[in-house]
Amino acid sequence: MSTLRILVPVKRVIDYAVKPRVNKAQTAVEIAGVKHSMNPFDELSVEESVRLREKHTNKTVEDILAISIGPPKAADTLRTAMAMGCDRSIHVEVPEKDEMLEPLQVAKVLKEVVEKEGRNLVILGKQSIDDDSSQTGQMLAGLLGWGQACGASEVVLDGEYLKVTKEVDGGTEVVRGKLPMVVTTDLRLNEPRYASLPNIMKAKKKKLEKKKLEDFEFRAVNRLKNLKVSEPPPRQGGGKVEDVDGLISKLKELGAL
Repeated sequence: MSTLRILVPVKRVIDYAVKPRVNKAQTAVEIAGVKHSMNPFDELSVEESVRLREKHTNKTVEDILAISIGPPKAADTLRTAMAMGCDRSIHVEVPEKDEMLEPLQVAKVLKEVVEKEGRNLVILGKQSIDDDSSQTGQMLAGLLGWGQACGASEVVLDGEYLKVTKEVDGGTEVVRGKLPMVVTTDLRLNEPRYASLPNIMKAKKKKLEKKKLEDFEFRAVNRLKNLKVSEPPPRQGGGKVEDVDGLISKLKELGAL
């Protein structure tokens, strides 16, 4: 059975329960003074990495390394990942005033970390809930020349192979790939654990390595520019009809029939 050296990228995003607001300049979403937390899909990735280690007691999982590319407060997100079970972490610090890196730039950083740290499995969320690009995992697999399984709802280690179940239209699809691999996680994969107080205290003693973008060979240059960000128009209220004839009449009036 292969020894796994897992990399788990995590991202600090606006908390999923917060309703985002567009800033006054209409250039981005307002982030000042807004509650942030770990991207929900990344929580699944951390949990699945820890579960793989728990399922295989013969030291199959050698090391779980978390990484985040973001502002100084992203260190809190990494501490949470370590409290959930990651062994150590790397924080690639990006000044808060800088624009968010695009998926390709993130994938290039992750590629260098994979090669330097000798990783053979990357488990990451299929998307982040702020930009919803759903591209980083696929781009990373392409840069590395590795196999990939996207939108996993079940992950099973089988010797040198991973068997991944994913939901597709009308049912499920099962793929099997040889390590090394990139796996992206979907919502039905697992239920992330809460970080207990003792584990939060232990996480403070785990290694958190600080890096900057200048420490990497590539140079981050975004290729896209946000021209305008605006909120969707308010939804109009519904109406009631008395019978089927009234429904048909209303649909014709709206041009739906």
